[in-house]
Amino acid sequence: MRGCGGRGVDRFKISRERMVKVIANQGVDDPAVLDAMRKVPRHLFVEDALYAQAYENIPLPIACGQTISQPYIVGLMSSLLQASPGMSVLEIGTGSGYQAAVLCEMGLSVYSVERLPELYASAGKLLVRLRCRSVRLKLADGTEGWPEAGPFDRIIVTAGGPDVPAPLIDQLADPGLMVIPVGGRGRNQRLVVVRRERGVVTRGDNAAVAFVDLKGVHGWK
Repeated sequence: MRGCGGRGVDRFKISRERMVKVIANQGVDDPAVLDAMRKVPRHLFVEDALYAQAYENIPLPIACGQTISQPYIVGLMSSLLQASPGMSVLEIGTGSGYQAAVLCEMGLSVYSVERLPELYASAGKLLVRLRCRSVRLKLADGTEGWPEAGPFDRIIVTAGGPDVPAPLIDQLADPGLMVIPVGGRGRNQRLVVVRRERGVVTRGDNAAVAFVDLKGVHGWK
């Protein structure tokens, strides 16, 4: 693996191939995204008891009442980023660390912010174990971004807020692109693509999604 090294017998290879085929059939056709998801060992990001379900196209629970998004959503959001190797990406909501590992495998420089200490610690250990060298983590309020590391070519938010946090727009490069779920509470949002180009910021609606709440100063309290 390019960004997240791994060795040994891969008994989940067939499961990953099946997962990639499923999300490709749902319309995710970015070769770089599919290749990264084919390589990242998703089963390591869930509890041992859920290994058998790790490559099913469903969200799964992780610690602190959070979830690891279903593979299709990870693939869709990664594809919507339209990212190229070498770009800097700000991820809001590290969670299990799976999305960050996929972005790393795509050759991106990832800055990931997590507000929950338990998830920050566990994801950090796993990403180090997988040698995801281009991923940097920060324990903080994600709605405030990571200003000292910006601006970012791409921003991806893996929780749903009432609107796009102003600090994240400020930290978006020009040109730049952000993918974020926006909408009401209760995991009922729309996936929004925010673009900045030549000083103009535009928003486009993409799909209905269901994410945990984006909490913070510029999110849900």
